Amino acid sequence: MFKKVLVANRGEIAVRILRACRELGLETVAVFSEADRNALHVRYADEAYLLGPAPSRESYLRMDKILDIAKRAGADAIHPGYGFLAEREDFAAKCAELKIAFIGPKPSSIAAMGDKAEARATVIKAGVPVVPGTEDVGNMTDDDLLGVAPTIGFPLLIKATAGGGGKGMREVRSLEEMPALLQSARREAESAFGDGNVYLEKLVEGARHIEFQIMADSLGNVIHLGERECSIQRRHQKLVEEAPSPFLDDELREKMGNVAVKAAQAVDYINAGTIEFLVDKDRNFYFLEMNTRLQVEHPVTELVTGIDIVAEQLRIARGRPLSYAQGQVRFNGHAIECRVNAEDPFNNFIPSTGRITHSILPTGPGIRVDTGVYPGFEITPYYDPMIAKLIVWGETRAQAILRMRRALEEYRIVGVRTNIPFHQTLMDSHRFMGGQFDTRFVEERFSMEGASEQSDEQVEIAAILATLVAHKETERAAQIVRGNERDASNWKWVGRWERMHR
Repeated sequence: MFKKVLVANRGEIAVRILRACRELGLETVAVFSEADRNALHVRYADEAYLLGPAPSRESYLRMDKILDIAKRAGADAIHPGYGFLAEREDFAAKCAELKIAFIGPKPSSIAAMGDKAEARATVIKAGVPVVPGTEDVGNMTDDDLLGVAPTIGFPLLIKATAGGGGKGMREVRSLEEMPALLQSARREAESAFGDGNVYLEKLVEGARHIEFQIMADSLGNVIHLGERECSIQRRHQKLVEEAPSPFLDDELREKMGNVAVKAAQAVDYINAGTIEFLVDKDRNFYFLEMNTRLQVEHPVTELVTGIDIVAEQLRIARGRPLSYAQGQVRFNGHAIECRVNAEDPFNNFIPSTGRITHSILPTGPGIRVDTGVYPGFEITPYYDPMIAKLIVWGETRAQAILRMRRALEEYRIVGVRTNIPFHQTLMDSHRFMGGQFDTRFVEERFSMEGASEQSDEQVEIAAILATLVAHKETERAAQIVRGNERDASNWKWVGRWERMHR
């Protein structure tokens, strides 16, 4: 039973975890790089320790430094969030050696599902359908892959066995172009994950990307919390997620949920995880991969189920059983999440850096904003460009879309460019409103044409106004209001004067 949690992450997810810990009465420890010295998660934690320079390889990826800080601070648990060390089997194993609770799955489960080729082999044995591809576990040479490619059939995907997020992934349309693409994919995978191994997978065209949230405790109980629709992507990076999927019916939902639970049981899984599927036009579904961690898009599931997934993670890690049985999970309404990134949607989504000078968050019924930034915070080039997650809930999908439109219109960020105009254009798209999209929708059937872009003059005016507002607020904060020289209010003094002159 642990009492102090070190959050080995940064940004909005670190803030999210710290809040859950505080609600459960747990002490917290934050770690930060030099670039994050003034970050929000540093302010929220009970204690905070410097990791090192800004680059993640010298800070948030240094498991030796993080474990040393945990020992010095007396933290008896570590929550890795997502990204960085969240899916590192060796990190989870090292925590176990030091008797520090790792708030996530066992090292063996991370290993089984962390290598995509091995994960495929594991779930195939459990009877879970997978996308056709290479079945061999271990490193395959280019000649091996070129030999097996025609039997799989084109088009196909070259995919890195380690990591994700579209890194080390290449689409192949013919055997002639494959050798160069293999080399390119291996180089990128080696650079991103330190592992250049790749495998082949049939490209399911017109597919939807749908994932199921699963929860499992140490007593053998495994449940799913329904699905999330994650098909709105760009270069294999998710941009918008929603729950439930407008594509699934109750029968398919139950069938896929049961398969997700079976896949988790195949690796003796514990804690929160996500089983990702591809679903084709004919509603055939295939196992894609398992993310052995908390997902960026977990809030949409929280809003439709009413279950605090992070708090549940903490309870499971303390040895407690799941708070819910499968029959107790209820789905209510519809939720949509937009990832608000510091990037320019009018210039090929180039990342934008700078200092946020002004920010107004949307509020009102059914609106939630998870963020780790504030006015004065600097967006640097060292980390993911996500500024915030804007999540809305509605009784129906139509109401959720309308609410998201309003929230996006209210959201104001000055200092960096954001992809809010992209989300506004998407919410106005008839295809999106009708649920008629797949994983290639954004790249092939969506356009920003017609969307209004702020001119440089408008941006300059907004920046000047934000500066004036900030200056006025600073002056107001510096004002000292003197106390009344009298010992009572003017009304009381008038009353006394009247009584004296009667």
